[in-house]
Amino acid sequence: MHLKFTVISMAARRILLTGGAGYIGSHTYLALHDAGYRVTILDSFANARRSVINRLEMITGAPVHFIEADVRDSVALGNLFNETNFDAVVHFAALKAVGESVARPLDYFDVNVGGLTSLLRSMDSAGCRRLVFSSSATVYGVPDVTPTPESAEFRAMNPYGQTKITSEQVLDWVSASDPRWAIGILRYFNPAGAHASAMIGEDPRDIPNNLMPYIARVATGALEKVSVFGDDYETPDGTGVRDYIHVEDLARGHLLSLKKLFETDTGHTVNLGTGRGYSVLEVIDAYKRASNKDLPYEIVGRRAGDVPIYVAEASKAAEILGFETEKGMDEMCASSWAWINSPHSGDDA
Repeated sequence: MHLKFTVISMAARRILLTGGAGYIGSHTYLALHDAGYRVTILDSFANARRSVINRLEMITGAPVHFIEADVRDSVALGNLFNETNFDAVVHFAALKAVGESVARPLDYFDVNVGGLTSLLRSMDSAGCRRLVFSSSATVYGVPDVTPTPESAEFRAMNPYGQTKITSEQVLDWVSASDPRWAIGILRYFNPAGAHASAMIGEDPRDIPNNLMPYIARVATGALEKVSVFGDDYETPDGTGVRDYIHVEDLARGHLLSLKKLFETDTGHTVNLGTGRGYSVLEVIDAYKRASNKDLPYEIVGRRAGDVPIYVAEASKAAEILGFETEKGMDEMCASSWAWINSPHSGDDA
């Protein structure tokens, strides 16, 4: 079933969606499409499957306009902005694996920061100065306060986190240099779940880094067990607590950010989360209910840098954007399980 969002935009507005074939980008495409925007996806398919485009067309019943190009390609971007008068950009295109960023820091700065500056130059030349930027709660590192507010200090714990910090700083300086820019910076916590159609979802090519897709692989038998890193934290069951947000709620947050930019031409920086944490064992139990599968797990040692509780202070997003989450953990797990059992999951095309 394809759920329709309330139309909140002018149909004539054109949006460039970089990284739009990825996990969060593809769900945001559907939200933008349903709201009446005319969307062009730009994606290099370095971390996304080309079959996503076909599946988006199947869900919407409409052709998807997409360009295969790297966001660092200034010539391709220049041609695209010359051909189309975009009203705004939603920017997802980036590398995002923490461990990989430690092994390949130059690649991460090249793609994440270099790609952003390339995009900003092309936007500025074209007179398109509204941007929704995909940031991350990773910018907080190990925070002193939880729930963690947007005012928490930056702490780089790895190259990936530093690229998001540097990107935000670039955007702040660009906004300060020219009041015509309106930039929405969205820091989100732990996206999870899949689209209600079960035709798109989180689809890592290798062993997943994130908890829920890892649990999903255990539920299917592809992986033997879940490793639980520590059970002696000061939390209700001793395991780490994290703020998970359904990917469809997250997509709607980008829609509301864009709407706010069009309404006010004023930027904002907000967390996108639920403000409610779930422990590792709670997530495993919820996935057991969704899948009706036994999910073996093993308690192992803590990971360096992990914190007991990592939850968003979510009131600013509610105040500025009118954003509140609508889906809980059971819905995240149920949609993930439907997706992982769909014939489209793991499609290598």
